[in-house]
Amino acid sequence: MTEKIKKILLEIGKEARKASQQLAMADSKIKDNALALMGRSIIEDKKIIIQENQIDIEKAKENNISNAFLDRLTLNNERIESIAIGLKKISDLNDPVGEQIGRWERPNGLDIARVRTPLGVIGVIYESRPNVTADAGALCLKAGNAVILRGGSESYNSSRAIHRCLVKGLEAAGLSGTSIQIVPTTDREAVGHLLSGLDGSLDVIVPRGGKSLVARVQKEAKIPVFGHLEGICHLYVDKDADVKKAEKIVVNAKMRRPGICGAAETLLIDEAKANTMLPILANALEESGCELRGCNRTRNIINSLIPAEEKDWTTEYLDSVISIRIVDGVRGAINHINSYSTNHTDSIITENKSTAEVFLKEIDSAIVMHNTSTQFADGGEFGMGAEIGIATGRFHARGPVGVEQLTSFKYVVRGTGQTRP
Repeated sequence: MTEKIKKILLEIGKEARKASQQLAMADSKIKDNALALMGRSIIEDKKIIIQENQIDIEKAKENNISNAFLDRLTLNNERIESIAIGLKKISDLNDPVGEQIGRWERPNGLDIARVRTPLGVIGVIYESRPNVTADAGALCLKAGNAVILRGGSESYNSSRAIHRCLVKGLEAAGLSGTSIQIVPTTDREAVGHLLSGLDGSLDVIVPRGGKSLVARVQKEAKIPVFGHLEGICHLYVDKDADVKKAEKIVVNAKMRRPGICGAAETLLIDEAKANTMLPILANALEESGCELRGCNRTRNIINSLIPAEEKDWTTEYLDSVISIRIVDGVRGAINHINSYSTNHTDSIITENKSTAEVFLKEIDSAIVMHNTSTQFADGGEFGMGAEIGIATGRFHARGPVGVEQLTSFKYVVRGTGQTRP
């Protein structure tokens, strides 16, 4: 089995590399037409997709999968239509390929430009959400990249049904069907081959899923990875915060969707106003159904809170739970975040612009915010149309990874006969 899977993956890699060369030269109108035809095919094959999805759902139920997991897996008419709308939104984005992002002339007359180019071939490894098949495929295509998709075994049939629609759209538009490929096995061994880079055919890996998947990818990958291990997002409520504004933001940041990576996991409150602000914020969170865990200083004000342990400051709950710590001003907040941060998203709530600027400058996360909810950490909310994930590393892509982040660049140098002395 090992050699068979390896042979299949290497062939997929070779085909993807060929397709990437065609895509790099593809006109924007051709790519956009392909995306439109993909969306049409998904709507036309709606019944087939739902039938295949039902097979996945029945298998998941047999394996006693949680209701939350089943919800992420489930496709219905509304969700399938949403996938098609998402493809339309991606087609409406500006094509980044060929965009000039810098240009200057040297004293010797050389004209130098920096121009966006596709990355090449992208591998996307994801878990239960079958809609990622369409989102990832479309984003990579828009940026001129070929993509190899490896969905979770739980969504295998659903993902393959969606993938067939993508291939129909590609071929109808005159592009190679191998521009978007899907790994044809649920064997986990296939992941290892992808992480090896497929003998140079794969340029970058994007993992989308739980901590164990991302940790494996980051540990074993022999090529660059765009992703984040955890989203331990912090909210700091400063002594100069507007309490009503803070109350709305805190509840939204935690409870709008507690299970996403942009949900707040730790609430920090300025000691100078903790006696008045903490009861208001704690009450609002509890009324919304959130469990609160507090440090000793927090429990001195509200002794009914569950004691927070050291592990709470490093836990991504992805649930209706938040840890609360009282800190000594913005400096205390910065020290806490720098000690426990996963460099995802952190926000300060204050009406003091000087304090806000200190926070925004000194917190080294992919996304830093002022007076707004951490749940805005999303490519769609940033006006990117969609995202393939959030990256927290320091190289190339950071924050939401949209079409621009799925490109690199090259230097185009134009001369008039210059030679170097």
